[in-house]
Amino acid sequence: MSRLRLLAVLAVFAAALALGGCGLGGGEGDDDVSLVVTRDFGAQTLGQYGPGPVEGSESIMRLLQRNFDVETRYGGGFVQSVDGIAGGTQDGRPVDWFYYVNGVEADRGSASAEVRAGDRIWWDFRDWGTAQRVPAVVGSYPEPFLHGLNGKRWTTRVECVRGQEDAGPCSDVARRLGDVGVVAAKSLVGTEGGDENLRVLVGPWQDIRFDRAARLLDDGVQASGVFVRFSDDGTGMQLLDGRGEVARTLGPGSGLIAATRWEDQPPTWFITGTDQAGVQAAVRALEEGALGMHYALAIADDVGVPLPVEDRGGR
Repeated sequence: MSRLRLLAVLAVFAAALALGGCGLGGGEGDDDVSLVVTRDFGAQTLGQYGPGPVEGSESIMRLLQRNFDVETRYGGGFVQSVDGIAGGTQDGRPVDWFYYVNGVEADRGSASAEVRAGDRIWWDFRDWGTAQRVPAVVGSYPEPFLHGLNGKRWTTRVECVRGQEDAGPCSDVARRLGDVGVVAAKSLVGTEGGDENLRVLVGPWQDIRFDRAARLLDDGVQASGVFVRFSDDGTGMQLLDGRGEVARTLGPGSGLIAATRWEDQPPTWFITGTDQAGVQAAVRALEEGALGMHYALAIADDVGVPLPVEDRGGR
């Protein structure tokens, strides 16, 4: 376990002790909560619950324990294993359990995180040797657009390439969000004031990569958590496996739907591609059925390619 991760674990332990088992206060049960447990970046589903109700004041840890065989460490504040699958090392690589709420990586220990109405909770057992953090994923769509995080719903803003604000892929994205009940404002890519907005950047990569959240992708998977690498001119896209190795290279007409997070701001989503045709392919894939349980999704010849690309080398 890295020093950084150990410090985070100890902080969770301290928070769990402070709670002292007293719960998080009274309250009625929350409806339409779902829980899914997977491994290997969502490639294999191990079990799920819901959508359905949960008890009032339920913690995310307790919800997991009610539905799976869970072993914990550090006073019950840290998940060590689920149904016998334990963190540690595998083939010389570090592996562990991580959880997301509405597509956003957890910012607190699961023992002290309250389940809220509408939450989509996703636990995944994965290799973290290449990307210790994956700040946001697309696999819980239409979350986080509907319910946000920790009871706070963000304003959604679709950011468009200049000249495409009222037509083309940008309007199509706004319309698709509207179809799932999300009202989105529109502005130009890179508009200031994104601190309180859940942003969706729409356009070819070369036209949006200057944005500070987009630059995280160009800085590499360690910075963004997105297992993709664009060429210098944006017309090519390398898809990476879980070890960060190039597994496939895509060219013209290829799209990408991905998300990351700049510091502690709301997530930024990207509906992008190697060119305009690739952006349009990504727009067509913006639906729950295509994105479900994927960290990110590349589109090649209108076929979705989950990212990271599955490592065929075996576990």
